[in-house]
Amino acid sequence: MPSQADLDRQIEHLMQCKPLPEQEVNILCEQARAILVEEWNVQPVKCPVTVCGDIHGQFHDLVELFRIGGNAPDTNYLFMGDYVDRGYYSVETVTLLVALKVRYRDRITILRGNHESRQITQVYGFYDECLRKYGNANVWKHFTDLFDYLPLTALIESQVFCLHGGLSPSLDTLDNIRALDRIQEVPHEGPMCDLLWSDPDDRCGWGISPRGAGYTFGQDIASQFNHTNGLTLISRAHQLVMDGYNWCQV
Repeated sequence: MPSQADLDRQIEHLMQCKPLPEQEVNILCEQARAILVEEWNVQPVKCPVTVCGDIHGQFHDLVELFRIGGNAPDTNYLFMGDYVDRGYYSVETVTLLVALKVRYRDRITILRGNHESRQITQVYGFYDECLRKYGNANVWKHFTDLFDYLPLTALIESQVFCLHGGLSPSLDTLDNIRALDRIQEVPHEGPMCDLLWSDPDDRCGWGISPRGAGYTFGQDIASQFNHTNGLTLISRAHQLVMDGYNWCQV
């Protein structure tokens, strides 16, 4: 098993936007799985923590986040999914985040996004990038198998509920989420799918999502969920906002 010195070397290598050899990725994913299997569907997180949205293979944006926010472990980070697809450096991006998770397991939380999925990554770029950089699909398989173990949501200091997508008509409480069996490919429908695919909407109530998965949910739904679960805020990713972040009043 790699030592802390090995992990530090790997992280330094990855910070230069250079992929690791296939065998090292395999071992890293095995180590990460042993850590993630012990985490919960609603993973508790302590303050202070810096919360980050989609990276989508934009490695240099990830490096810029660390430049502004500080490097791990000096800064605690919570990433809310979608590490791969679309950008040119999905391999380097997800490998770096997983290496940081293994090296600093209590300082970094990595949640699952809707792109941490076998089906989606075969359409939006990660699968093809792995083939291009490694000559086979082994690294893609190592990572997509690992994605099944990522926590679905996080809860900062029992107050701020963090997840990639949004709420579900099947899930009224955090205990409902804790009861889900998450270790599987993202389903096409159902509560686990909703957490990774849903979006807030200006209209009240539940609506049909234009994405073809999940739902839209109004301010009334969010307010009720916060009230029921004693929350002050829902923090999510999944949608592009031009200013980098956006406050929605509930």
